[in-house]
Amino acid sequence: MSKPQKLPIGIQTFEKLREDGYLYVDKTKYLVDLIDNGTVYFLSRPRRFGKSLTISTFDAIFSGKRELFEGLAAEEYFDRPEYKPCPVIRLDMSQVSTNDGMETMRDTILVQILNSARSYGIALPDLAMKSPVTALSTFINLLSEKDGRNVAVLVDEYDKPYLDLIHAPEEAGKVRDVLRDLYIQIKASDRYIRFVFITGISKFSKMGVFSGMNNLNDISMDARYAAMLGYTEEELVSNFAPHIEATAKGMGITSDELLERMRFYYDGFSFDGETMLYNPFSTLCFFQKESFRNYWFETATPSYLARYMKDRRLTVEQFRGMGVSRDFAYAPGAIETSSPESFLYQSGYLTLRPGTVDDYSLDYPNQE
Repeated sequence: MSKPQKLPIGIQTFEKLREDGYLYVDKTKYLVDLIDNGTVYFLSRPRRFGKSLTISTFDAIFSGKRELFEGLAAEEYFDRPEYKPCPVIRLDMSQVSTNDGMETMRDTILVQILNSARSYGIALPDLAMKSPVTALSTFINLLSEKDGRNVAVLVDEYDKPYLDLIHAPEEAGKVRDVLRDLYIQIKASDRYIRFVFITGISKFSKMGVFSGMNNLNDISMDARYAAMLGYTEEELVSNFAPHIEATAKGMGITSDELLERMRFYYDGFSFDGETMLYNPFSTLCFFQKESFRNYWFETATPSYLARYMKDRRLTVEQFRGMGVSRDFAYAPGAIETSSPESFLYQSGYLTLRPGTVDDYSLDYPNQE
């Protein structure tokens, strides 16, 4: 039995993961396919599903860090005659503070933009530093002109500032306005941009926040990219074989018995109604601790979920097998007026299953 690789629990940086020898399930074929076939993308997935790692991997591709991709599907991309690296602007909206009002929120966004500009040796003019909106637009333009190449813009957790305040509608509305004005600058700077990838947990606020970005290609429900985040069972068996064998031995059961239990606890997420995926965070934690626990669920605020269901007199069973239309998943509308099933689906507590010809049904992904 080969020695199991280190498990990348909590590691969201592709460079660190690869350089330090952590286990990596190769998803780079999907990223190259997206680069080959489009320019501006949006993807929603539940928390702890690998969105930040995906952003970091795109960064490494566009930055030309070929050495990190040895043996991976994307390695061939760097050998193409047309391949050229380009500058990258990354915004991590999970770092934006919403605790002390709109001014603080704008300042924390602005600091990210200014720090990124400094890393490229660009000093923004005083006028551009008055707001994150003008700062981002100016930075994109100046960076492209300085480098002579168009820019890749990567936005992680686009909806985090908005979701922080969903229980304060007036404040949430102000946040949405700020974010909408910020993201519109990406479309307005189209002539300077090579690629855009935006991620978040929900599609709720997409309708309002991205109202000015009608060029977004939403791949959240695209069957071609359904397995881009999360682990299929085939990937689990082929990548985690030493961990499966060692864990099964430690628990005194066969590998097949272990897989059956893991399937019950952690498999079953689906973003197209067909492809089934293991929760990556729970899978990694399980192999580390060798104990069946609710790892993903415990990283959120279960007390809020319990209160949400109690206040609305909801029961667990009423959502199992509930029929929903395709519009339910593709265009959920505003979070303020969402149905309970839509809220639970967008949060990752419910998932899709095949329904009738034109519809889906809902169910809980697994025991967790």
